[in-house]
Amino acid sequence: MAKEDWTVDRLHVALPHSASRQQLLQDVNLTPIEDLTHVLDGWAAAAEELESARPLIEEARARAAARGALPAELETRDVTADVLRDAGPRQNRQGDRGRGAA
Repeated sequence: MAKEDWTVDRLHVALPHSASRQQLLQDVNLTPIEDLTHVLDGWAAAAEELESARPLIEEARARAAARGALPAELETRDVTADVLRDAGPRQNRQGDRGRGAA
């Protein structure tokens, strides 16, 4: 999907874990407007990476269902932390929590 085709809703749907979906919404709501494009570009890149991996993921699921286990050549590791890290900086905004527009 091209960068301009992404919307917040499409990004939300593309993310496989509820924690990453919640983080996306939190980022959208807490990011200053002038930084929002950069943050959303990071989320779009992460979603595109996940989308490009979809064929391999589906093949692995089919093989696992047929054999009862993943093939040995497929390394399994949780990359959620990598995706969240690559989506944009969050640690620098910890102090922004609780500060509303009021």
